[in-house]
Amino acid sequence: MATSLEQPSYPGGVGGGWAVGWIAFAGVMMIMIGVFQAVDGIVGILDDNFYVTGQHYTYEFSTTTWGWIHLIMGIVIVLAGIGLFSGNMAARILAVVLCLLSAIANFLWLPYYPVWSIIVIALNVTVIWAVTAHGADMKVRD
Repeated sequence: MATSLEQPSYPGGVGGGWAVGWIAFAGVMMIMIGVFQAVDGIVGILDDNFYVTGQHYTYEFSTTTWGWIHLIMGIVIVLAGIGLFSGNMAARILAVVLCLLSAIANFLWLPYYPVWSIIVIALNVTVIWAVTAHGADMKVRD
């Protein structure tokens, strides 16, 4: 029976292989999500006619505005994904917050690029789960 609520005990004093794998997965996925969002942003900024705009939408911005939103968010998500490999608590909190914001932004982006938005939302939810369920296991203990 565990006497502490802090962290589970693993042989060797380091997080279990599966847990570390999930955090590495989350870091890599954040880097990929960030790069993909930055590319979406660059396309939106450079070519206003690339994304098809349909009916009027409540959260309708120009594709250039959405481009800047995606570009800035993508750069920050890449940096947070790199920081996630440190096992730092601040990096984990930032990862969850950024993935939440990315999921919301992609939900609002649905009318412009629906299939890709759903894929990115699912990846963000997976990253949030990996970081919240196994985040502390990435950190090497003394």
